[in-house]
Amino acid sequence: MEYTKSPYFHIGRASELTGKDRVIYRILEILPGLLSWGTLVGIVFLSAFLPVYAALFIIIFDVYWVFKTMYLSAHLRQNWKRMKHNMAVDWEERLSNLKYDNIVHLVVLPFYDESKETIEGGLRSLLKTKGDKKKLAIVLAAEERAGERALSIARELRDIYAEHFGHFLITVHPKDIPGEMAGKGSNISYATELAGREILDKHHIAHKNVIVSAFDIDTIVYPQYFLCLTWHFLTAENPERSSFQPVPLYNNNIWEAPALSRVVATSGTFWQMIQQERPERLATFSSHSLSYSALSEIGFWQKNMVSEDSRIFWNAFVAYNGAYTVVPLSYPVSMDANLAPTFLQTVRNIYKQQRRWTWGVENIPYVLFSFLKNKSIPFAKKVKMGFIQIEGFWSLATNPLLIFLLGWLPLMLGGKEFNETVLSYNLPIITRNLMLVAMSGLFFSAIISLSFLPEVSEGQKKRHKAFMVLQWVLVPFTMIFLGSIPGLDAQTRLMFGRYMGFWVTPKFRSLEQGGTKNQ
Repeated sequence: MEYTKSPYFHIGRASELTGKDRVIYRILEILPGLLSWGTLVGIVFLSAFLPVYAALFIIIFDVYWVFKTMYLSAHLRQNWKRMKHNMAVDWEERLSNLKYDNIVHLVVLPFYDESKETIEGGLRSLLKTKGDKKKLAIVLAAEERAGERALSIARELRDIYAEHFGHFLITVHPKDIPGEMAGKGSNISYATELAGREILDKHHIAHKNVIVSAFDIDTIVYPQYFLCLTWHFLTAENPERSSFQPVPLYNNNIWEAPALSRVVATSGTFWQMIQQERPERLATFSSHSLSYSALSEIGFWQKNMVSEDSRIFWNAFVAYNGAYTVVPLSYPVSMDANLAPTFLQTVRNIYKQQRRWTWGVENIPYVLFSFLKNKSIPFAKKVKMGFIQIEGFWSLATNPLLIFLLGWLPLMLGGKEFNETVLSYNLPIITRNLMLVAMSGLFFSAIISLSFLPEVSEGQKKRHKAFMVLQWVLVPFTMIFLGSIPGLDAQTRLMFGRYMGFWVTPKFRSLEQGGTKNQ
């Protein structure tokens, strides 16, 4: 389909528009929070004034949640099998019948004040990948606002590793550029555009043959990642109209992270695995890859927002009139689980990271506004994609609260008359039994999580694996306080126009593992 560019294409928030468009966009920013809070306030109202209806709603919702859990668990099991298969495949052999020596991988590694050890870990993993390293072009993307220390680390690592790769470029993203938000999006956009001139154009490398991988700085790639990515790129129906999404594991420091951090991180992995089995719902997340030609055509990542990783998909989806997709790789990359010097700092950082991730709700007004403006996207596709986005963020913010907390409200607020009914007697029994059925899937989740764990580090004890199973009893807590609450926090901020900036998750490595915390 024809490429569409419009004045609103890189809009980040309502304040960047004027007149009627600003009003419409602002209403769309209010919508997610209004739906979530409306649901929660509504169930309180029903429980107090119409407890019978509230009880029936809760029972119907719990039944729905049980079936939804079974449905999602089936997808999780399927992707678990697919990942194990893909990690065992010899991707070099699969590529033997395809021409791929013209493919170049441009790997962008943005960093701020991370330690040398963190950055070097990613470079070492790139060096250990299978395939021709001269087909890898590495971009270390520093920030001017990080100061001379960051640039000094980049130069030191370039001196060590540059000779092993086809190209090695250091970029320094200038600070305080008008219209930009300080964060990953503005940095990788600047770095990738510069790499296009300094590496691709200078060496006459065709843009259509270049796959860009935008990695978080703590990303560790598995040995066959680029071979797997290359195969999927060459066999995709339309590779220049596709993004490619690996599964994020958080294994780099998993043995050092506390149980809360492990459960939240692994739950995030499971959600991405489930989405890989539903590619029509899949958007890019964190570390991802796409064609340089498409990336440059749509203007690279947005520089004025937090959720650049998912927004780049929606930019392309709108630009190509709905003819853009995400290809699931069902192959992992590994990153850091949240870890800080103290437990309280770790919990605080988990909350802030979850709030930043759920700030992806800022995509809803962008998507709906773009659908109103772009008449070339098929109407059925607009309805489907819009519903998926709204339902996903609504579920995130409300479902755990409805399941674990608000299901008892009719008994508490319904009054004496309701509490004397048969329904009031059976409500807690029905709710409890349905929840036990739904939560039984945690046992299988624990088995899956064990299958992807790295070897126990030296000095760690085998009994820690038992804790990896027992930790899943924390799921109700993490779903509410490190899922729903930060989700509601993000939606409420958007609803009231209290826009968030980009928060960099601090990286901390235990000294026992040879790392250091960020300075």
